[in-house]
Amino acid sequence: MSAFTPASEVLLRHSDDFEASRILFAGDLQDDLPARLDTAASRVHTQQYHHWQVLSRQMGERASYSLVADAAAVGDSDTLIYYWPKNKPEALFQLTNLLSLLPIGCDIFVVGENRSGVRSAEQMLEQYAPMNKIDSARRCGLYHGRLETKPAFNADGAWGEYQHDGLTIKTLPGVFSRDGLDVGSQLLLSTLTPHTKGKVLDVGCGAGVLSVTLASHSPKVRLTLCDVSAAAVEASRATLAANGIEGEVLASDVFSDITGRFDMIISNPPFHDGMQTSLDAAQTLIRGAVRHLNIGGELRIVANAFLPYPQVLDEAFGNHEVMAQTGRFKVYRAVMGRKAKR
Repeated sequence: MSAFTPASEVLLRHSDDFEASRILFAGDLQDDLPARLDTAASRVHTQQYHHWQVLSRQMGERASYSLVADAAAVGDSDTLIYYWPKNKPEALFQLTNLLSLLPIGCDIFVVGENRSGVRSAEQMLEQYAPMNKIDSARRCGLYHGRLETKPAFNADGAWGEYQHDGLTIKTLPGVFSRDGLDVGSQLLLSTLTPHTKGKVLDVGCGAGVLSVTLASHSPKVRLTLCDVSAAAVEASRATLAANGIEGEVLASDVFSDITGRFDMIISNPPFHDGMQTSLDAAQTLIRGAVRHLNIGGELRIVANAFLPYPQVLDEAFGNHEVMAQTGRFKVYRAVMGRKAKR
């Protein structure tokens, strides 16, 4: 979070307009502009734990992390700067929440990359804050409007669910594979054998489908699930509860808040952070796993076949095998031995 994103660079073209504003930043924050922009006051609300970790170090209590923003997070803000995410239902959930809390007449700025579909902001907000495009640069659009009507926000109405192998999977906007099990996770699940035992860590747990499926045929596993997304954390907790399965679910940027060692770590790691391609999380997962696995424990991940993970696995563990593959995905397994780089 040091270099500014294209969206932030567009905002900086209008920095003089924000000097007297009390700004609430929200949405798909990818840098620390909220902590560095010259304003009368700045606050941040984010659903992404790793973004909150960075910004809270600079902004303290003026940075908040949660699924739903509340009045304390908004404070006395008179301006919203919203970074458009790539997921439209996520944008609708977050904007409805924020606009229900902000004062009538509040300035609303929406910025995002054109490929993310940011132009949808005009239609989405037309009944609350009619938007006009005021700038276009760096393949981004910047839109402005003023809040005329507050939307009604009902967080409970955002929940969805689907069935998988007789299990109920609870989901929320922005959670990976919200509408059904993705092909990669299905391939990973096909390699998990019944009667698995021991402590299992599910990194980047999403809606919790990997963990509940494993526990359904291996009831002796002890589950810990983690994700950076507040929506994923809440969805996984709800999925465990809906299926009567016990487990600890917590916010963590890969291993940032994880303690102890495990017998198995499973993951369908992301290779995007917002709109940006990023292998950081997966590489941190692989290299950090050796410090969180018992001897003989294993890391099992699914990844797009073209991603360069075999070399990283061999560097960290000294071994890897491909357990299953399709034209698009591979499931890798690496076993913790005494020669792994701890």
